[in-house]
Amino acid sequence: MSSKKSRILLIYTGGTIGMMKDYVSGALKAFDFSQLLKNIPELNQLDCTIASLSFEYPIDSSNMNPDHWVAIAEIIGSNYGEYDGFVVLHGSDTMSYTASALSFLLENLAKPVILTGSQLPIGDLRTDAKENLITAIQIAALQEKGKSVIQEVGLYFEYKLYRGNRTTKINAEHFQAFASLNYPHLIESGVHLSIFHEYLLPKKKNAVLKVHNAMDDNVAILKLFPGINKNIVEAVLGAKDLKALILETYGSGNAPMEDWFLEKLKFAIKNGIHIINVTQCSGGAVLMGHYETSSKLKKMQVINGKDITTEAAIAKAMYLLGSGVSNELFKTVFETSLRGEML
Repeated sequence: MSSKKSRILLIYTGGTIGMMKDYVSGALKAFDFSQLLKNIPELNQLDCTIASLSFEYPIDSSNMNPDHWVAIAEIIGSNYGEYDGFVVLHGSDTMSYTASALSFLLENLAKPVILTGSQLPIGDLRTDAKENLITAIQIAALQEKGKSVIQEVGLYFEYKLYRGNRTTKINAEHFQAFASLNYPHLIESGVHLSIFHEYLLPKKKNAVLKVHNAMDDNVAILKLFPGINKNIVEAVLGAKDLKALILETYGSGNAPMEDWFLEKLKFAIKNGIHIINVTQCSGGAVLMGHYETSSKLKKMQVINGKDITTEAAIAKAMYLLGSGVSNELFKTVFETSLRGEML
């Protein structure tokens, strides 16, 4: 490990982790992150220096949107030369979306950006906030031969670091709130931090960070279900300015073979709407053409989402549309892994 102390920037966007309980009134109030070391003295034991920065108006993650994603990316970009790692504190509800978006917005990232949060406020008696925060900072500070061990966007929760764009929130009550069902976790926290180097993104050589600042939100999700009717499909595909549709199909990418349904998809594709086939299963991948019920989707050039999560598919579609990828190249680029988000 390097003898130089790592410099970590803590970025608080909002969320449960930033709340403290007033033990007199029982009400929750915002935590003052400038008093971080005073309130969590355990952080003094970490071999790093910590600075903090908060959104002027912290937001509930349910209100998170692409403008906020760009704002976080730009904060990281403008402070990139000053710090060795970044920890983003965020509400858990949409954390997987933000982690996915940041992975695309931060091209050539060669330093850790670790998102974390908690299920209980930082001042609660049984909180998970302290462990998540302390270990996320420790992971962000990891160095080997003067280089960051983690050089990607990660999400740390309940003893595990995951690749951010591979995660999904799976539980609203348990401390183990997230899972990465299609990709192994990168680090496990126990008595020691166990780092699984073989699963990390390859190290960048002489990489220059490029911060993207455009996300196009003319994207929708359509989850298939037995009995879905023509009016619903027409309404979604007919949305004004729609450019991309995440189609959540059954199993390994299967969909109804009714003529009206296939015609609606064909018409949409002909009119320049990108349709991306993503499985609605928690784990597993789309294998278009494996069954007859997906072979027709493959023939009409529906995009193969492979094993990407819905969260990452949304973020990737917004990013590619925002970056001006041509209609002709969109399918090829989407089906290519850009940040380790898919096979």
